[in-house]
Amino acid sequence: MNPEDPKIEPTLDGAPAPADLSTEEREAAAAANEADLAASLGELETLRAKNAELSEQYLRAQAEVQNTRRRADEEIAKARKFAVESFAESLLPVCDSLEAGLAVQEATVEQIREGSEVTLRQLKQALERNKVVEVNPAVGDKFDPHLHQAISMVPAPGQEPNTIASVLQKGYLIAERVLRPALVMVAAPQ
Repeated sequence: MNPEDPKIEPTLDGAPAPADLSTEEREAAAAANEADLAASLGELETLRAKNAELSEQYLRAQAEVQNTRRRADEEIAKARKFAVESFAESLLPVCDSLEAGLAVQEATVEQIREGSEVTLRQLKQALERNKVVEVNPAVGDKFDPHLHQAISMVPAPGQEPNTIASVLQKGYLIAERVLRPALVMVAAPQ
């Protein structure tokens, strides 16, 4: 080393300090370094506190998600369990009407027929309230494999091929989904 080069001593923060500083200047530099170190330690404590707060918030959020999932699962289970409650409730008047009709001992044929018609209307209303809709195609309607089930093809003079020749049994939709297709006979090609 060249003797004219100043001697360099490291400081607390690792930066070299020139050797020609006085003791007072060195002490001032050391005090400044200690102040910086204290500020860094204070900042570290602040960051640790913020980290602890964020960890707690994360754990609370996780618990809330689990509670929400559990509540949703419970509501789905209840909905499945009681899904037919409304439907069953709408069928009770039909049951009452049938029981009342059977309780009459000396009914005439006209009274039995009238009671049956009223009960059938009640049943149809109950089905409609629960979104169960009849599929009853008319003769001559186009065959729709989504709504109809063809039992056979029959010769039908004067009728277009692949149209309904006769309906053997009505079909039903529930909320626009096929519950039972209508059983039909389809006009054969000629």
